Amino acid sequence: MTTFAAAKLVAARELRVRLKDKTFIFSTLFFILIAVGSTVLPSLLDGGPAKVAVTDRTVAAALQNADLNVRVVTSDAEAEKLVRDGDVEAAVVAGPKVLALEETPSEVVNALSSSPPVQLLDPDAVDPFLKFVVPFALAFLFFMTSFTFGLQIAMSVTEEKQTRIVEILVASVPVRALLAGKVAAMTLLAFGQIALISVVALAGMRIAGVGTDVIGLVGPVIGWFLPFFLIGFVMLATLWAGVGALAARQEDINGASAPLQMAVMGPFFAVLFLQDNVIAMKILSYIPFSAPIAMPVRLFNGDAAGWEPFVALAVLIVATVLFLGVGARVYEGSLLRTNGRTSFATAWRSRSAVS
Repeated sequence: MTTFAAAKLVAARELRVRLKDKTFIFSTLFFILIAVGSTVLPSLLDGGPAKVAVTDRTVAAALQNADLNVRVVTSDAEAEKLVRDGDVEAAVVAGPKVLALEETPSEVVNALSSSPPVQLLDPDAVDPFLKFVVPFALAFLFFMTSFTFGLQIAMSVTEEKQTRIVEILVASVPVRALLAGKVAAMTLLAFGQIALISVVALAGMRIAGVGTDVIGLVGPVIGWFLPFFLIGFVMLATLWAGVGALAARQEDINGASAPLQMAVMGPFFAVLFLQDNVIAMKILSYIPFSAPIAMPVRLFNGDAAGWEPFVALAVLIVATVLFLGVGARVYEGSLLRTNGRTSFATAWRSRSAVS
């Protein structure tokens, strides 16, 4: 069996196991529900445009231009009755005068009021709500997915060491094929989850009637986030596998993975707290561990030139290749050392060492 065939066999096994794993299923459903809840539910709970009864067709035209649900009636008495019965939120009668039960219908009042002309000095500025939500969503998704899936890789490797199943596996397939299969399977699952969430979020925005300008702003950002996520996750997944190989028991994983946990958590908080610092964000967008978050955020804020994401992605690819070598060497040098936790230096000096 070739190394490629062996890696495919390992990947297929990992996929079958993980697709049945409740943690993976529940996490996917959880993120999808968040995507649906944040895009579709607000418009459903809003109840649509306010219903207004009017007797004057000129007034009706003004209200329709304000996207209100207008119902033309023949008399003021009929309009008042509709308000009292709860069939409409407000009515506009002779005067003109606005009728409502308990609260002033601001949408109706604003539609009938004449407003002074408004000049936007910065028309391309990002909406403050979106400026908070989009960076937080990108950072949260990358952090949670890379941390959760990475920890599962480490725990799987450690479990195979602890039960000594790894000795049987290594006797059947090359060590690098075992590593490649695990990383490929978890990368496919993580990327599939993120892609599904992205599609659901964009579809939810369309269903909710979000403006095309917002979708046109968010869509390209998600398009860039996906390749950055894919390459960044491959880099981290290999390192997580190496961390799992260093540990001899499940209890050792936290200690062995502490530096890697910091490398995953650091970019999450850095982007959230420094997203308004142009210089800091520019630096973060070229650091491999933070680039998958920082560069898409800069693109969303309009702070990055057109060539920058290509350069940042190239830097990330080069760094991923280097870290793949580091992770693979640590994995090979510590996988068969089952008599205790292996230090990084020992694993680096020894490949495929048997305890």
